[in-house]
Amino acid sequence: MPGAKAAAASVLLVAAGALSTGAIAQGSCAKPLYLSFDTGHMGVAPLVAEVLKRQDVRVTFFAAAERTQTGGDSLDSQWAPWWKARAAEGHEFASHTYDHAYWRGDLKGIAPRFRIQPSAGAFAGRQFTWDAEQYCADIAKASERLQHITGKKPLPLFRAPGGKTSPKLLAAAKACGYEHVGWSPAGFLGDELPSEQFSNEKLLQQALDRIQPGDILVAHLGIWSRKDPWAPAVLEPLIVGLKAKGFCFETLRQHPAYRAWIASHS
Repeated sequence: MPGAKAAAASVLLVAAGALSTGAIAQGSCAKPLYLSFDTGHMGVAPLVAEVLKRQDVRVTFFAAAERTQTGGDSLDSQWAPWWKARAAEGHEFASHTYDHAYWRGDLKGIAPRFRIQPSAGAFAGRQFTWDAEQYCADIAKASERLQHITGKKPLPLFRAPGGKTSPKLLAAAKACGYEHVGWSPAGFLGDELPSEQFSNEKLLQQALDRIQPGDILVAHLGIWSRKDPWAPAVLEPLIVGLKAKGFCFETLRQHPAYRAWIASHS
């Protein structure tokens, strides 16, 4: 039956074409961006999740146990279902240090020691001297908590609060298995800047004008000090606008600077 054979051949060709198109689509991110979120008061976390799901965008979340608007912290049991849902959607996770511990300086001496000031937890606002082991333990604590509540192993990456580091601090973290991730200059989305001087409209336009392929972008899941919240006004228009310019979104697992490190430390 030539007609049946031709039809079958046609179906196979269509199927092959679909597979080929799918393969191309998966590897066609010619202008990748790496959107990341650090924790905060979590007030905009549900909105962020909705936008990311609607726009089919995967991101990397850097988490610390920060104080939330609901009275607990961003890694407590109340927020565990939120994190678990993000894992199911294919997002990636990494440490932001458990106590949102700011590096304030290196101390002199042969062994690395640092002045550290947590901004979360029972000792928020106080300064301490930590050695490399103590700093590594705080990175690992956030990572371990993320794995516990999501069931997904976080990436062997971390982001220091405020992006504040030193060569000694980075070397200490790397020695215990964590590579640091900052952000690109144009990738600072400005959601923690005062809205009186930096309106949402200004920040949106600035990002659309300046962001380049390969940039790591950073925003937060809630900033206490900003009066006019950034995410409700800017996040979705920014993603839509960047997509319209040919950009696509990947997690830091795909980032060329971290792929080999992640593969060798997972």
